Amino acid sequence: MTKEGFKSGFVSIIGRPNVGKSTLLNHVIGQKIAIMSDKPQTTRNRIQGVYTDQQAQIVFLDTPGIHKPKHKLGDFMMKVAQNTLKEVDLILFVVDAKEGFGGGDQFIIDRLEQVKTPVFLVINKIDKIHPDELFELIDLYRTKYDFKEIVPISALEGNNVSTLLEQIKGYLAEGPQFYPADQVTDHPERFIVAELIREKVLQLTREEVPHSIAVAIEQMKERHNETVYIGATIIVERSSQKGIIIGKQGSMLREVGKRARTDIESLLGSKVFLELWVKVQKDWRNKPGQLRDFGFREDEY
Repeated sequence: MTKEGFKSGFVSIIGRPNVGKSTLLNHVIGQKIAIMSDKPQTTRNRIQGVYTDQQAQIVFLDTPGIHKPKHKLGDFMMKVAQNTLKEVDLILFVVDAKEGFGGGDQFIIDRLEQVKTPVFLVINKIDKIHPDELFELIDLYRTKYDFKEIVPISALEGNNVSTLLEQIKGYLAEGPQFYPADQVTDHPERFIVAELIREKVLQLTREEVPHSIAVAIEQMKERHNETVYIGATIIVERSSQKGIIIGKQGSMLREVGKRARTDIESLLGSKVFLELWVKVQKDWRNKPGQLRDFGFREDEY
């Protein structure tokens, strides 16, 4: 039953890789459901985050950064990002204030021209530039597209995010509450656990590794002492990458496990025993069967 005056809707967060989409989603939701890294293209699936207050429920879709695909995984990521534009009530186009307008932004704007959904321009990382530069950037973007609103924010610091939420509510229609008020994502815990492990690998390894990895949760069960046992395999494409992730005498893998366990315990609210393995599966990003095994299913989008 819909409460009188209660609003709800679906909002897609799009933008070039590494502009802060996941940081924005995590800040709004109040906990980590999307992984963050200084390396671009870290989000591979459509992450669904749910924000609920007394006035509204906003369901956010954090999409992979829109970019030119280089393999079948890249094709999948692009399809996910573009398909969400057609099925939401509002689009947030997030840009990096420090980077300024570029060819990647024009690439996205060209695709926005093909949809009728209202679009907000969200200028992120405003704490990194002078106010005069911000005004110039706003004027430039106004010439590129008819944005319904332009909202400068700092997702990391939280500056102006509450204003953004209020403006989003203004564009939503009255509707039902789709999820319980305390639910923040529709993804199963296994998915988030795998993403948290992958995040730590991204943070700790060199450039040659990040986009060649996937994480498969082999086992996740509660033991008699209320500790959750998790067994996970980190998948890489080359033996050299396996060596990097394991590290000298297993040092890198232990550090990945230590950092991941801290976040997973916070997520689950219980002690975690995390066991990690590393496995080579050559060229897995170009094999549809293996992409499906790791959760990249086109038919779900």
